[in-house]
Amino acid sequence: MPSLHELLRIAVARGASDVHLVAERPPTLRIAQELVPATPEPISAEQVAANADALLPPHLRERFHTQREADFSYIEPGVGRFRVNIFLATGTYAISFRHVKDRVPSFEELHLPPQIQGLAMFPRGIVLAAGTTGCGKSTTLAAIIEHINTHLVRRIITIEDPIEYIFHPKCSIISQREVGIDTQSFHAALKHVLRQDPDVIMIGEMRDAESFVAALSAAQTGHLVLSTLHTGTAAQAIPRILDFFPASERDSIRMALADNLRAVFCQRLVPSTDGGVRPAVEILIATPTVRKLIEQNRLDKLSAAIETGTEDGMQTFNQSLYAMIRAGEVTEEVAMRYASNPEALRMNLKGVFLDEARRILTS
Repeated sequence: MPSLHELLRIAVARGASDVHLVAERPPTLRIAQELVPATPEPISAEQVAANADALLPPHLRERFHTQREADFSYIEPGVGRFRVNIFLATGTYAISFRHVKDRVPSFEELHLPPQIQGLAMFPRGIVLAAGTTGCGKSTTLAAIIEHINTHLVRRIITIEDPIEYIFHPKCSIISQREVGIDTQSFHAALKHVLRQDPDVIMIGEMRDAESFVAALSAAQTGHLVLSTLHTGTAAQAIPRILDFFPASERDSIRMALADNLRAVFCQRLVPSTDGGVRPAVEILIATPTVRKLIEQNRLDKLSAAIETGTEDGMQTFNQSLYAMIRAGEVTEEVAMRYASNPEALRMNLKGVFLDEARRILTS
């Protein structure tokens, strides 16, 4: 097997997003969503363990021995920056690398809908990037931060685990804090963040009730809060947040959410006709209708509100995929695999558009 330096260099040269080292398997790259071997020779369990030991930062060693996994940033000189996850599987070490680009890509380079750029302009409130692991939500948040940095004079503080993009101050002043290095935990950083005079706060991940309460407090006092959430659709973000809390607290949290949520967007990366990927993006904007649905606990109607809210900048996954098919960016066959409702999308492509969502919303 080539050295780790050479393997990571090959990965970057070939445009890989991820590198996986698993015992007794060839080192594997993820290129345009496909897994391909970097070399034909497998890597031994001893080689993976040696690499893990060399990579693991001193401040994470004790935690790794108790929790059996570690997530951190790593810079390979002359190659680039990587987000690294070391873990155990069937008692042996495994390592996953995510290549972190040196430059934050623009909205245009990411092929994001223009509505996403507008989210950067909210003066206050909560904006959530939702989706499954590896869907690109952190990169989209980075593009939003970079847009603010380029066009607005703001004090920006990020709390990340680990830092994925390095921002260089332009119009804004930016402080990036990495959990484990610059602060002990998300909770510790959030406890003190309002004393650091931020205008914009980016929280790497919304993990629990405590982190959401801190975000809500910041939004209520006039700050813009950006964060990520693991959900399958934009509409699922609200019930997901409420699940953080005991039943006795959910009504008050829901009302506060109705007042302070500005938008939720959810991404799915879809293989494109040019050999890359394109994000299908579902967008929920906190319009008066959406806020009323949240206040009244009619959360089952949110998907219908998205479908009928195109004039307000909202769109469903199906609507996003429909536009991508028409633009020739993805094939119909591929789009069907990523559609929330493949049959409805198939009908749309035949020119049939049912107004079922409007009926659901008014019922």
